[in-house]
Amino acid sequence: MKSKTIDSENLISQDSKEKRPNLNSIYSGLFSVKSTPKFIAKESDPRANKFVFEYTIEILNKAETPATLTERRWVIIDGNGNREEVEGPGVVGETPLIQPGESFSYTSFCPLRTHWGTMEGSYKMQTQDGEFFDIEIPRFFLVSSQKR
Repeated sequence: MKSKTIDSENLISQDSKEKRPNLNSIYSGLFSVKSTPKFIAKESDPRANKFVFEYTIEILNKAETPATLTERRWVIIDGNGNREEVEGPGVVGETPLIQPGESFSYTSFCPLRTHWGTMEGSYKMQTQDGEFFDIEIPRFFLVSSQKR
């Protein structure tokens, strides 16, 4: 039995020497991610360095194929430069299948110890053929006018 090796950098099959498409490149422009952050004053306590932000994410599928959001990865950086990475399955307890031309929206929260910070990351998506690709979550800012 001949073993098959994959050069993950170039995605070239060593058996067939056929170039496989880089799905991240193919799908990167076909899914858009829009973020809408908001400071939640009633949940925050600036004197205790507690700043709570709500953010709504909308993911639009402009591709011709459906895809399931299987995992998320966030990089959160507060105003002091402290960095936290959050990874996990799906979003808000769901692994949504996003059909072509449709969008999926959800709202979640992020507490910070400073009055501002940033969030960015990626979603791991899976096509119905079982192929995985990542879509970028562009950096957005969490900003409160309230300071300590």
